[in-house]
Amino acid sequence: MSTYRERIRQALGGKVQFVQGDDACAYGAILAGCTFFAGYPITPATEVAERMSEILPLLGGCYIQMEDEIASLGAIIGASWTGAKVMTATSGPGFSLMQENLGYGIMTETPCVIINVQRSGPSTGQPTLAAYGDMMQARWGTHGDHEIIMLCPSNVQEALDLTIVAFNLAERYRTPVLLFIDGELGHMRERLVIPEDGEFELVDRVRAERRAGYKPFEAGESLVPAFAPFGSGYRTYVTGLTHNEQGLPRTSSAPIHDQLVRRLSDKITTHSDDIVRYEAYHTDDCEIAIVAYGLTARTCRDVVDEGRRRGIKVGMLRLITIWPFPETLVADLAKRVDAMLVPEMNLGQIVHPIREAVEGRCRVKLLAKIGGDLHSPHELLEALEELRCQPR
Repeated sequence: MSTYRERIRQALGGKVQFVQGDDACAYGAILAGCTFFAGYPITPATEVAERMSEILPLLGGCYIQMEDEIASLGAIIGASWTGAKVMTATSGPGFSLMQENLGYGIMTETPCVIINVQRSGPSTGQPTLAAYGDMMQARWGTHGDHEIIMLCPSNVQEALDLTIVAFNLAERYRTPVLLFIDGELGHMRERLVIPEDGEFELVDRVRAERRAGYKPFEAGESLVPAFAPFGSGYRTYVTGLTHNEQGLPRTSSAPIHDQLVRRLSDKITTHSDDIVRYEAYHTDDCEIAIVAYGLTARTCRDVVDEGRRRGIKVGMLRLITIWPFPETLVADLAKRVDAMLVPEMNLGQIVHPIREAVEGRCRVKLLAKIGGDLHSPHELLEALEELRCQPR
């Protein structure tokens, strides 16, 4: 085991922990090799920053508390260009402030991870209560044509595991990656097993090789350019403007803009098989499918079991990767079921791409809930009974 790995193990204090979801995100970042964190305190995400502030200095990393969330994302983008693995954490209002720099990170192909511990809004809203109100902000918050990667854990163990995955995807595809939990999961304490070396994959960005005619944004079949960090001897011009393969601004060229933005999108969409993660539970023979994500999916799994005991042929598709949206997966399921139930801790966000993917093949019912309370088993079972009794 490397010295760095030994120090991580010592800092985390053993293999098994009983910790909050926020802490699990921090531990996952450390295991993934994060060496730089910049952030600003905000409920209910502050514990991510607190944990990173304790651990990173012990490992020779750098923690900075910035003046706001705009500066926080700007700082980690700059640190990433030195070659570091980087992360920030925030909640809904702070994520709103990050949108311009999120677009900059996409355009400059900067690997970084953003944790969003969602809370109820809009505005200050209910700072201590859970919601999933930022799902569409994740997809369309920054302007222009772009793709984004966003993962959504359902438990504390996944908060750690998927944070590692988020870093791997950010490094592999040179792009910002989002990991969204909520205030309830962020502050929930559960048993957490810290994986040993070899029990998880670690990905590092492909570094540029010195050669004649080097172009910092020239991409091959993978559509992902090799990375030349600042200070490595390469002349790399980094700009949020439309740029050519040399990195130089070419804002008046429609062909160059078209080629660049299509590649930025295609490098994610063409690798969706590697990016998209999901869990199917009793979907092989179900007539009604619950399509859920995040903390709500935990209740839904128990409801599937109870529903089947009551004679309802129900299953669950849990979306772990929300963006890019798994359209084909949802469309294929729609061909086999009579109806889909979509419980969301908002007034309806992911139900819209679900309906687009379904294209009328089956009924889609939204079960919306806001105010900070989770869906109860009774509410879910009642909705299933209503769907079963409705004419097909």
